[in-house]
Amino acid sequence: MRGPVLNSSDIAGIRLASQRISTACDSAAAAVAHMGAVQAQDHGSALWAIGLRTAGAGIADVRTAIASHAVVRTWMLRGTLHFVAGADLRWMLALVAPRAIAAQAGRHRQLELDESVFAASRKLLAKALRGTTLTRSALFALLDAKGIATTGQRGIHILWRLAQDGLICFGAHEGKQPSFALLDDWLPDAGPVLTRDEALATLAQRYFGSHGPATLADFAWWAGLTQADAKRGLAAAQGLEPCAIESASWSMAHGAQPQRVGGVHLLPGFDEYLLGYKDRGHVLAPQFAERIVPGGNGVFKPMIVSDGQIVGTWQRSDCQLEPFAPLGRAESKALAAAVQRYRAFCGAAP
Repeated sequence: MRGPVLNSSDIAGIRLASQRISTACDSAAAAVAHMGAVQAQDHGSALWAIGLRTAGAGIADVRTAIASHAVVRTWMLRGTLHFVAGADLRWMLALVAPRAIAAQAGRHRQLELDESVFAASRKLLAKALRGTTLTRSALFALLDAKGIATTGQRGIHILWRLAQDGLICFGAHEGKQPSFALLDDWLPDAGPVLTRDEALATLAQRYFGSHGPATLADFAWWAGLTQADAKRGLAAAQGLEPCAIESASWSMAHGAQPQRVGGVHLLPGFDEYLLGYKDRGHVLAPQFAERIVPGGNGVFKPMIVSDGQIVGTWQRSDCQLEPFAPLGRAESKALAAAVQRYRAFCGAAP
């Protein structure tokens, strides 16, 4: 079934709603579960990414969701940092971790990290973290004291691998320092156990339901799956429908409708609205790509979105605004309201 035929101009409006930017969720936990996974390379940006999608949320509400373990940060899709719902962590990790580990084999050889190093680290940290949390620097000190060097990125790769193995996850931040916990302590309830086919279908449903309209290539890139596995998941997913845009096949939540885009939003760096797709040209004009990722260094700057298009950057520290072109009066007024919303989320005075 081909489904509805849409114009490329419809994409941004549907995505703003499906990503819960223009139609927020009731809670931080619900927002993360709806998205499937939320980019979390930068912790502060990720807190706002969740708050942006949660009606009336302040930063304390998001931190409470993390402290209650309803939302958990770990290395997940493509082996990169994400927030995921606690109930989803284990089945999702079981699905994506093997391919991520295989992809890092060459880098681990360069760092002289082999299975014996990981096994020794696993034994040491399993004992040290039992019933408690420790900061990254404290874990590095423990490893170094036992002759397991953490220099030259070895330490973070050790923690990464133990997270991929399901031994550890991030706990709540201690000041500006990330902390780590044993996954079995942090999430004693293992959550649902899914077969591989069930996990593929569930991940496809979460992705296209929250990111659609999107293509199979978008999904495969986002999830770090092979094209074959992505196709298999999409074919079995529930609650989705195909659509055609510019003669290509896309998928989205069943019943999603084109709508007037409108609105101005302040998005954090690394936000799913841009980073969640292999092809990002539908919301970011190519001539501005360098402004979002200067030098192609992989660091995505916070974004101003107007009428569904990325039209500038901003700074979370002081809300300094840098539009790519002068804004009209109505846009400027809407942008000022977006700034106030962000400040309210942070608990700052208007």
